[in-house]
Parts: sequence; structure tokens; C-alpha cells
Amino acid sequence: MRATAAHGRGWWPFARHYLEMVAAMFVGMAVLGAAVRGGLALADLEFPVGPEPAALEMAVDMSAGMIVWMRYRGHGWAPTLEMAGSMFVPALALFPLLWTGVIPAGSLLLLEHVVMLPLMLLVMLRRRDEYGGPVRV
Repeated sequence: MRATAAHGRGWWPFARHYLEMVAAMFVGMAVLGAAVRGGLALADLEFPVGPEPAALEMAVDMSAGMIVWMRYRGHGWAPTLEMAGSMFVPALALFPLLWTGVIPAGSLLLLEHVVMLPLMLLVMLRRRDEYGGPVRV
């Protein structure tokens, strides 16, 4: 593994990585979501009911897709786990708002996504060199 996995310099490699992460999130949701549901169905079990398990499962599924893709692209564990963390932080931050009735259960997944996308960008901006973003002079 290389210490930095930047594949070029400038805005395009940075934007490409962001788009790759969004795509990896969707692949993770589709593949692992189907595998979890299929495995539970084969075992004659049901997925736990409630917004919290759904939010955590989504974070796990999306993180798995991102981890696989980032490791394949040569990123180290620290930036990979930071990016995966950006999937969990929104859910964990929103749970108390859910429990206190500030947000309705039906809004949790939408709000989780609304928060995680800019959070991913912040994680990337923190490590511009890792993702090929413009370097400050």
C-alpha cells in the first residue's frame, strides 16, 4: 500500500473520489442489504424493527462498500476508517433527537443521508493530499 493514494492532482481527482465513494455506498447498500435480508429470510428470521437498526444497518452496508473500494484504490486504514466513520456519525448524532421526539422516526434515514454527504466532503477536505485535492501553497 502506498502512503498516499492520490491519483493525480487538482479538483477532478478529488471530485472523482467523492463520486466513487457515493457509488460505493450505493453498491454496499444494494449488495449487503440484499444479502442481509436474504440470509435472514433463509434462516426464517426478520430484521429488527425500528429506525435505529435500519440506520445502523445502512451505515454498515455503505461503509463496507466504501472500505472495499478505498482499500482496492490503495488508501491506508486511517483515511478509510475516517470515511467509514462519516457514515456512522450522522446516525449516532441523530438518535438523541429521535428519542426526544425532535425528529420523527420516518425522517431518520433521510436526515442521515443529508448529513453524511457533506460530512464525507469534510473528511476529504481534511486530507486533501490523500484524495488529490488542491494543495495550499
